Amino acid sequence: MKQSVIIKNISSLLATKAHGKVRAGKAQGEVEIIKNAYLITEDDKIKALGTMDEYKAMGVDESKATVIDATGKLVTPGLVDSHTHLVHGGSRENELSMKLHGKTYMDIMNAGGGIHATQRHTKEASFEELYEKAKKSLDIMLSYGVTTVEAKSGYGIEDFDTELKQLEVAKKLNEDHPIDLVSTFMPCHAMPDEYKNDREAFINKVINEYNPKVMEKGLAEFADIFCEDGVYTIDESIRVLEASRKTGFKLKIHADELISFGGAELSAELKCVSADHLIGASDEGIKAMAANGVIANVLPSTAFNLNTGKYARARKMIEEGCPVSISTDYNPGSCPSENIQLAMQIASIKMRMTPEEVFNAATINAAASVLRTESIGSLEVGKKADIAIFNCENIDYFVYHFGINHTYKVIKNGTIVYGA
Repeated sequence: MKQSVIIKNISSLLATKAHGKVRAGKAQGEVEIIKNAYLITEDDKIKALGTMDEYKAMGVDESKATVIDATGKLVTPGLVDSHTHLVHGGSRENELSMKLHGKTYMDIMNAGGGIHATQRHTKEASFEELYEKAKKSLDIMLSYGVTTVEAKSGYGIEDFDTELKQLEVAKKLNEDHPIDLVSTFMPCHAMPDEYKNDREAFINKVINEYNPKVMEKGLAEFADIFCEDGVYTIDESIRVLEASRKTGFKLKIHADELISFGGAELSAELKCVSADHLIGASDEGIKAMAANGVIANVLPSTAFNLNTGKYARARKMIEEGCPVSISTDYNPGSCPSENIQLAMQIASIKMRMTPEEVFNAATINAAASVLRTESIGSLEVGKKADIAIFNCENIDYFVYHFGINHTYKVIKNGTIVYGA
């Protein structure tokens, strides 16, 4: 028997017809909104949508469906959080006072904190402990309207078994949790202490041993690297990413998070799917990304938490025709927050993105940054029924009323999974 959900009397339905394409340039700020709308799902797909006048003319039989009255509600695609470090052990609240006393991100990392601290916590944690911790975070993400999440490894570093453990936890959660997970292998998140005097040896190990094993096990779709001053150089990043592509991975890159380092330019040269962070991206790098179709995945909550006063230049990116997506960067150090709604609101307040640009960034463009635009990211007939219903009448109010959770219900694959 087919399962159906009918959402009717929708105040605003974000029905942007993406046709599998990202929104860039002027189109980043263009959305189609249907007022007084309806949407019908059948099994795990969207069956129909339109105005209530059209719905009434259809004479729909509601007796065998789950009916949701969305009067006063906003209905959008399920949100996509396309950059997270979901699976990790421990927390790093002890670093807060260090930052308040003037220590920088790199100061803390070089003192044995930062990524290295989480590496130790993750290695010590059991599979079950990592699973339960990440599941709790996924539950929180779901409550904010998220239906798809990208999850990186990167807290094993020199301990390959820990990298595998992270990826295996993500795989199991993808099987068990309503949220869909997309996995990224990121062994080059920091340089292991034991290889600091022989960096080449570690890079060779990643290329020749780690990459093939992860691909063979089918544990990740993407590869990523932290290309930054004091972490991995441009030349090292080229070697690792080119080898990862040859192994079969699609490419992402942590680029220009702290300073202008050439990461944006490199993402364009390698035609990465996305370049992420980009606080220090140069004009030339942004133009090159736009020319090569690289998605600028900005992480507003991380910039907010780093508290340097600098944010990725989303306005410049949009003006140059670079598609912009928004993610949380949920991790235990620079962004200990699963709240994608807050990230969207910070993007508007601090990066001057309009509500239309923000919603395209967290839906269709975020779907593009994990190569899922054919199935998610927009409400179109035939696409997956991944839907968020919010307790507000329009997208402007969602962005304007910040710091709260607007979610009313979440539908994943045609089933109500939050707010049932």
